[in-house]
Amino acid sequence: MALLEISDLDVHYGAIHALRGVNITVEEKQIVTLIGANGAGKSTTLRAISGMVRPSGGRIVFNGEDLTGRKPHDIVRRGISQAPEGRGIFANLTVADNLEIGAYQRHDKAGIARDRANALELFPRLKERLGQSAGTLSGGEQQMLAIARALLARPRLLLLDEPSLGLAPQIVQTIFKIIREINEAGTTILLVEQNAHMALTVANHGYVLEVGEIKMADSASRLAESDEVRKAYLGGG
Repeated sequence: MALLEISDLDVHYGAIHALRGVNITVEEKQIVTLIGANGAGKSTTLRAISGMVRPSGGRIVFNGEDLTGRKPHDIVRRGISQAPEGRGIFANLTVADNLEIGAYQRHDKAGIARDRANALELFPRLKERLGQSAGTLSGGEQQMLAIARALLARPRLLLLDEPSLGLAPQIVQTIFKIIREINEAGTTILLVEQNAHMALTVANHGYVLEVGEIKMADSASRLAESDEVRKAYLGGG
């Protein structure tokens, strides 16, 4: 049984049909990526999974349980957390406070302390800035904080929405190295990313979204070799 199974998912924003019959499968311990142009429906897909938008049709089944239409806090409690596009950190709070918010539904103090230590080991820059206001961090550090905060919920499935957006190439390399390490430690990842080359390099499987519909689905390596994908997303002929 897949960890996440999305079947015939439809989402409307008023009269706009943002997702049309989307089917996605995420197997446990994999990295699965959604690639596509701006406005293709990638972020909408993640928002539907995390309960931020209500589907108008279809089902979202996680770990055998139908989560369609559940509230966001309920979905986090069941093992899905998200580092959103634009990072969504609390700029006026410290780095330490932001991390604490990630664990707001947990009561296992020893486990929280362990996961906080693990997150700071993954992101040593944050360790140096625990007392600093999150709004004063660089863009790369804010992205690290958004991912670390999501990990504090101890997710089985981590949703990453455009983690490379607006970052310098060297920082992008660092972020993707850490994404791979998070996955190798056992967390399943669903990655939305405009940098198709980086996404297909780290992913096991990929889906191409165009105007709210899945146009291609295959192993990441085969998608990376596809002429159609290369021409549209990888800058190749």
